Amino acid sequence: MKKIISLFIALIAASAANIAFADYDLLVKSNCLACHNIDKNLNGPKLKDVAEKYANDATATERLAKKIKSGGTGVWGEDMMPPQAQLTDANALILAKYILSLK
Repeated sequence: MKKIISLFIALIAASAANIAFADYDLLVKSNCLACHNIDKNLNGPKLKDVAEKYANDATATERLAKKIKSGGTGVWGEDMMPPQAQLTDANALILAKYILSLK
């Protein structure tokens, strides 16, 4: 029984890891890393800084997903984030959730 429980826990952990890798892959495929990095400043803010900024905001996921799709300026300085209109609403939401998980 202990082996079954251990196997079940390992499968859940592996599944969660695959989801995280899939979200990172979407970050790469969506070209987010051209301007952002997880823990280094590039043209845009570090994604960990974004996660920290919105850590206590209950509406952050939806707001960040909209911001990803529509772009904007002024939140992190004068640099403009171009709209990412090619993303589906679902993928923008996945990216927002992933970014917010990096805190």
